[in-house]
Amino acid sequence: MLTLTPHTLVQAAHEAGLDPCGIVVAPVSDGGDAVALDAERYVYPASMIKVPLAAAALNDLAAGRLRDDATFPVMPENMTANDASSPLVPGYRASLHQLIELAIANSDNVATNMLFDVVGRERATEIARERFGLARTAFHRKLSGSEPLIDDPQWDGVHRNAHSAADAARMFTLIATNAVPHAPVLRAALARQRWNNKLSEGLGAGDRFEHKTGDTDEVTHDGGILTTAQGRSYTIVVYAALPSTDANNARFGTFMRTLRPHL
Repeated sequence: MLTLTPHTLVQAAHEAGLDPCGIVVAPVSDGGDAVALDAERYVYPASMIKVPLAAAALNDLAAGRLRDDATFPVMPENMTANDASSPLVPGYRASLHQLIELAIANSDNVATNMLFDVVGRERATEIARERFGLARTAFHRKLSGSEPLIDDPQWDGVHRNAHSAADAARMFTLIATNAVPHAPVLRAALARQRWNNKLSEGLGAGDRFEHKTGDTDEVTHDGGILTTAQGRSYTIVVYAALPSTDANNARFGTFMRTLRPHL
């Protein structure tokens, strides 16, 4: 049972040096109340936006708008830097499932930009809000892995992508409870997360964390579905308005080590 209080959450975040931040800790297995800290405030979501985008694509697959056997060509205009090697080069054709796997497990920016085209940013926003109840989620601009930013003619030149910590927690809860189409596909990709240098560093023996990270020179995030060694499950999301550096990312492990005894 969750024994965490708002005061304990604030204290743990402060002691870990995660100020300012937005945090949600929500029980999944027993349906108890969530504990949150500034979770609705706008913070650039970085790669956390990839989870609802992948979920929107799978929603269209379930609705018959996309075909399971379709493949999509890598276009030069979607190319940008990645932190890991990628098969996505111009001329390569990728399946929907490969794009989702790469976008979530590897945080592949080219795969994400292709999903922008496959689903459409306006439709993805509509699905996120009306189908998944993510009121503070919107898709506006394709992702760039480095400067200069890629050319994105469909961007309005003003708005940035939006996906609050509260919306991220709701998205993970929907996945954990199989309340989105093809939820096991998303959960499996989250379980194969390549980047595990944040909250994962503070887990207990036998814990399992299926999650997604987000990193820029402005923000560092982590969130996902924690299943404890005792069989309890929680959605945990931490958005920190701090540059993604080794020192700042290590703060997530400190926070998790303080949080873990309350779960």
